[in-house]
Amino acid sequence: MCFEDEAGFTRRPPGGRRTWGRRGRTPVVTVSGRRSGRSSVAGPMATRPDSRTRLCHRLRVRPAGRGKRRSTDERDFIGLVEGVHQLVRAPIVLVWDRLDTHVSRRMRDLTAEREWLTVFLLPAYSPDLNPVEWVWAHVKRSLANLAVMALDRLEALVRNRLKRLQYRPHTLDGFIAGTGPTLDNPVSP
Repeated sequence: MCFEDEAGFTRRPPGGRRTWGRRGRTPVVTVSGRRSGRSSVAGPMATRPDSRTRLCHRLRVRPAGRGKRRSTDERDFIGLVEGVHQLVRAPIVLVWDRLDTHVSRRMRDLTAEREWLTVFLLPAYSPDLNPVEWVWAHVKRSLANLAVMALDRLEALVRNRLKRLQYRPHTLDGFIAGTGPTLDNPVSP
């Protein structure tokens, strides 16, 4: 079983975080982040009984500009899923959200060509059912108080955080457990 989701990172730090400062002086960090581009990440998390959970990702840096694609396209998604298929060497049951790229005619044609791939769509507005959402929250929380000056530095930081998570299968298992599904072998009566 493979869960997939995507996220975007910009130079603007996520809001709502706390930091230390001198009493009576609120620390202020000014970051423009406007029209600086973005890092788009697509990441499937593959799990199966009796095997460790794996996190794969593909990060693309998208320069700013009107009319330019800001997210991952169908070819990128299929290439990523094919990479996971080669990694796990097993048929894949892919679970993802209803992003317009996931439900497009082109994507349906591309997934229909692969007999080893079965796709299930999550219900609309249900990010709590996708454990990869927890991955993005974890990474964004670790970047909360950073003021990144260059997009390539942000890319390096995101890659570093994702690489750390790849070597923590128990943390990934916790993300899956937090969504509620059990992936145990079915018990026959």
